[in-house]
Amino acid sequence: MFERPRSGERAVLVHLDIPPDCDARSLEEFRDLARSAGADPVATITGSRDRPDAKYFVGSGKAEEIKLCVDRDGVELVLVDHALSPSQERNLESMLQCRVLDRAGLILDIFAQRARSFEGKLQVELAQLRHLSTRLVRGWTHLERQKGGIGLRGPGETQLETDRRLLGARIKTLNGRLEKVERQRHQGRRARNRAEVPTVSLVGYTNTGKSTLFNKVTGAAVYAKDQLFATLDPTLRRLDLPQAGSVVLADTVGFVRQLPHDLVAAFRSTLQETREADLLLHIIDAHDEERDSTIAEVNSVLEEIGADEVPQIEVFNKIDLADASPRIQRDEQGRVRRVWLSAVTGEGLELLIEALAENFINERVVGETVLTSAEGRLRAQLFQLDAVEHEAHDEQGGWRISINMPKRDFERLQRESGLCLIETVGEKEERLAAAAQGQ
Repeated sequence: MFERPRSGERAVLVHLDIPPDCDARSLEEFRDLARSAGADPVATITGSRDRPDAKYFVGSGKAEEIKLCVDRDGVELVLVDHALSPSQERNLESMLQCRVLDRAGLILDIFAQRARSFEGKLQVELAQLRHLSTRLVRGWTHLERQKGGIGLRGPGETQLETDRRLLGARIKTLNGRLEKVERQRHQGRRARNRAEVPTVSLVGYTNTGKSTLFNKVTGAAVYAKDQLFATLDPTLRRLDLPQAGSVVLADTVGFVRQLPHDLVAAFRSTLQETREADLLLHIIDAHDEERDSTIAEVNSVLEEIGADEVPQIEVFNKIDLADASPRIQRDEQGRVRRVWLSAVTGEGLELLIEALAENFINERVVGETVLTSAEGRLRAQLFQLDAVEHEAHDEQGGWRISINMPKRDFERLQRESGLCLIETVGEKEERLAAAAQGQ
C-alpha cells in the first residue's frame, strides 16, 4: 500500500460527461473549486460515458490514461468531478498510487479551510466524519487485524469496528454541541420576533457577490474575495429602512452544483436563518451566461431545506460587467420582483433599499395621532415601542405625535387603548365617550 502524503497541491482534474449531467460550465466550476482548495491543476482529463464504470467509475482505459499523467507530471492528488463510491475511490487509489478525492470530499476540504467560528468548525467536522464513515474500508491493512496482546486475545473486535464505534461517538458528541448552538440561535430569533424585527436573508450561488453587497449595504466588514465559498459563517446586521423601520440582514453560505447532502445536513442551524426569514434576496450574477442554471440550482437547494415558500426578490448583481443599467422590475400586481445593481460600484444600491422599504412598509402603520393629556400611559407605550418619530404639544395640553410602528402593535393598541390615526382632540373625546356609553 502506498504512503499518503500529508499535503499535495499538484493535481489532475478528471471530468466525464455522463447523461443527464452534461452541464457545459461544470468543468470550469470544478477548476475554480480545485484552486479554491489550494490545488495546482497541472492537467485535465475529460471524456464521456453512457454510465459509470463499476470498478473505477471512469473505466479501465481512462484510468490508465490518468495513471500515465500521474507518473509523468509527479502528481500527488487526483480530483474527480463526480461522487465516487468508497470502493471506486479505493480501487483508483490502489491503481494510481496517489490520493483520490471526489467532488464532495473537495468541497468538504474547502469548508474545513474557511470555517472560522466555533459553530462553523463543528458543522464542517460533522460533515467530514459522516463522509468518512462510508470510507473506513479504504484499504489500510491495520484495519483488518484483530486487536491482540496479553489479556486481549479472543474474539475481540477488528480495528475497523473500533474506528466505527469511535467515529459514531464523536458524531453523537458533535450533534449534541450543535443542538446547543441551535437553541442559542433559536433564542435570538425569538427575541427578534418579539421585537417585530423582520429578517432578510441573502442567498445565491457561490461567488455572486453576496458578501460584497452585504458589506456595502450594512457597512460590515465580512471577508469578501473573488473565490468560491469565500465566507461560511453567517453574519447578522441591523439595517434601518426609510419609513419601514428596521430589518435584520443575514449573509449566508453560497450554494453550488451538487452540494453534498452531508454538508446540507450539518449546516442545518445556519440554513435555519434562511428557512425562517421573512424575505430572501436571491443574489444573481448578471454577467454569468449560465445564470439560468445557477438560479435553478439555488432554488433546488432552497426546496431541499424547506425555504422555497419564503417570498423572494431577485437581485441581479455585477451589472458593471454585464453592461446593464440599474433598475427595478415589477410583476403584474406592481410588486418588486427584480433589482439590477452593482455592489462594487454602488450603482442601484438605493433601488435595493427602496425595494426593501416598499416590501415591509405594508406591514407598518405610518401617520399622526393626537393624544389627550389623560393618555400619558398610551404615550409612554408608544415611546417604549420606539414608534414615535416626532412629537409636539397642542393647545389643549395634549400631544400631536408622528408614529411609525408595526401594524400588529398598532392594532393591539387600537383594541386596548383606542389608538387612532389623525383626529382632533374633540373628535377623539366624543369617540371615546360614545364607546364608553356603548359598553
